[in-house]
Amino acid sequence: MKNLIGRILVGIAILASSACTKTDNYDGPNASLQGNILSSEGGNLLTSGGSTTIKLQQIGWTTPQTIPSKFDGTYEDSKLFKGGYKIVPTGGAFWPVLDTVTVNIGQGTKHDFTVTPYIVIKNFTHTLTGTTLTLTFDIDAPIIAGLPTIKDVQPYVNTTKLVGTGASIRDFSDLNAKTINKAFIDMSAAEKSITLTVSNLIPGRTFFVRVGVRLSDSFNSSNFSEIVQVDIPKS
Repeated sequence: MKNLIGRILVGIAILASSACTKTDNYDGPNASLQGNILSSEGGNLLTSGGSTTIKLQQIGWTTPQTIPSKFDGTYEDSKLFKGGYKIVPTGGAFWPVLDTVTVNIGQGTKHDFTVTPYIVIKNFTHTLTGTTLTLTFDIDAPIIAGLPTIKDVQPYVNTTKLVGTGASIRDFSDLNAKTINKAFIDMSAAEKSITLTVSNLIPGRTFFVRVGVRLSDSFNSSNFSEIVQVDIPKS
């Protein structure tokens, strides 16, 4: 009798469990969105890890999502749900984009944004003498009125092509930063033509290098140069 009662209870538990289980009829996240973050001054806005993102708000849902930009100013997410989204770029060293755009995202959806950078890095050159690297560049501002204060400039040096904020060798990068703490309008022409030096690079190694200009906006964001490869000759 006890065995019979036990079997009956087990059967009831199984039926109850089956009754509570519902089939998931929703399609998986098989939509995608990709594009470029274009600079109003030409080309893509070059970024770094953890800086510029694309913020997405699916219509009808309350939780936003973000897509991080790649270092070359492109972005992509291939695991989105189909539907309408309000999207906007944020977090980078560019004048805030206040208006979202609505995009119906499906498979292979593309959308480009154009932003106005705070600072444009021009005439970026690098010269290697022995194990000392000299970096020179000029800075310009498409819009001066209301521009955040320029905090500092610095080189970013790494052994991989992923080089920038949070992805650099401290002794070659942070320790060679140059403090500015001035409004762009108050800087002289000489101060806008900048030279940075990185010494004691390791012979026989390959480094990837760029420069950045950091501003005092709410994100402490930076505008970046392109990335260059520097091969240090063996001793």
